[in-house]
Amino acid sequence: GFLRFFPSRLSRQLVLRPMLYQTGGSLLAARAALQKGWAINLGGGFHHASHADGQGFCPLADISLIIKNLRQAGLAQKFMIIDLDAHQGNGHGRDFIGDDDVYVVDVYNADIYPRDGFAKQGIDQAALLSSFTGDSEYLQKVTNALDAAFGAFEPDMVIYAAGTDILAGDPLGALDISAAGVRARDVLVFDRVLARSVPVVMLLSGGYQKSNAGVIAD
Repeated sequence: GFLRFFPSRLSRQLVLRPMLYQTGGSLLAARAALQKGWAINLGGGFHHASHADGQGFCPLADISLIIKNLRQAGLAQKFMIIDLDAHQGNGHGRDFIGDDDVYVVDVYNADIYPRDGFAKQGIDQAALLSSFTGDSEYLQKVTNALDAAFGAFEPDMVIYAAGTDILAGDPLGALDISAAGVRARDVLVFDRVLARSVPVVMLLSGGYQKSNAGVIAD
């Protein structure tokens, strides 16, 4: 929707072309994760986009495309999406309603965009946060959600949307998680996934502060 305000050539060069590369990176990283056990795409995680519609800075549904691509290639069938971006992942939520071979974990700030009631039907394990939630409560809710998810579902692959818009001061995430809290969250995810020898592909999703790059690198 936001692209309508840009001249078409400018939007293609500055927005869509880089996101096409990031989407390709997500597909390549997913295949690398199957071979090596884990991989990270330095981009992607466009979790507001569905197969039919782009929303919220997300014109391309790379998460859904990973699942479609790997299924068509016969490389994986059962997927767990762990979406820890600050926002509800309504794109993949809509795409996989009723698909018993996709299990969605979504921990998000319920006070902010997109408040997509229909897409909530696609979430299997939800943990709703209030604005300005801090480290202790957040990490406990993530821990509980992950433990419940792995107790209920055995995936062939995990797709991890690791948004850093949970970081304190983010103008769109409205949470209060420290840099140490972000790192602890990622450790929680990787410890649980790799302990089960499940391949995991990490996508960066949202994050809207200059400090995000350093936190991601750490």
